[in-house]
Amino acid sequence: MMTVKEVSDLTGVSIRTLHYYDRLGLLPAAGHTDSGYRLYDDAALERLQQILLFRELEFPLKDIQRILTNSAFDRRKALAQQIELLTLKKQHLESLISLAQKTLTTGGTYMDFTAFDTQKIQEYTRQAKQQWGATSAYKEFEQKTAHQTAQEAADMGSRLMEILAVFGGMQHKSPAAPAVQTQVKALQAFITEHYYTCTKEIFAQLGQMYGAGGAFTENINAVGGPGTAEFAAKAIEVYCQQ
Repeated sequence: MMTVKEVSDLTGVSIRTLHYYDRLGLLPAAGHTDSGYRLYDDAALERLQQILLFRELEFPLKDIQRILTNSAFDRRKALAQQIELLTLKKQHLESLISLAQKTLTTGGTYMDFTAFDTQKIQEYTRQAKQQWGATSAYKEFEQKTAHQTAQEAADMGSRLMEILAVFGGMQHKSPAAPAVQTQVKALQAFITEHYYTCTKEIFAQLGQMYGAGGAFTENINAVGGPGTAEFAAKAIEVYCQQ
């Protein structure tokens, strides 16, 4: 685990920015010290790397958050898209450098405006964003959160984590126990009300993500205690199979 200062020193991202990402729910801390200071694990660093790559491609934070929380998000696919976009940007910069060099050599008489054309980059970026937003659930999510402030989004994320944390105190019960299943229904209802219509198909995918390790698992276990995410995943699986 690394402190926020260590992460800042390693990545070049300011402490203030890391705090801001945490408040947004974009990069939650994996845990806290006894004094309340944020701590980050390898999963959080992987997520930060994804965030920074999207930021290099000039994606707004709101779009990045929606992409990373999309149940259909595929890290390898996203990296392939990022490589393609960065390559296009590299070619664009090389064209601009070449234009500047030719202009310098000719004393300012060389005229060529094709190097300023960014339509290919813009089109690829549009397609990449559209792909992650192609599902009806994503579009509904966009509509429901379109006018949310950053603080409102963070508060909503905190409420979601509070619901998930309850599963931590239920681990002595069977995932199929009535009380546990009631909490599962409460979780599904909250997601439907505040994010998108959470069908059993989508819910099953979310449950798998919760218990699959990485940032989701770590964050849920951080608020509910060890094993909370895995138990919630089993309870959701039972519910979705009914």
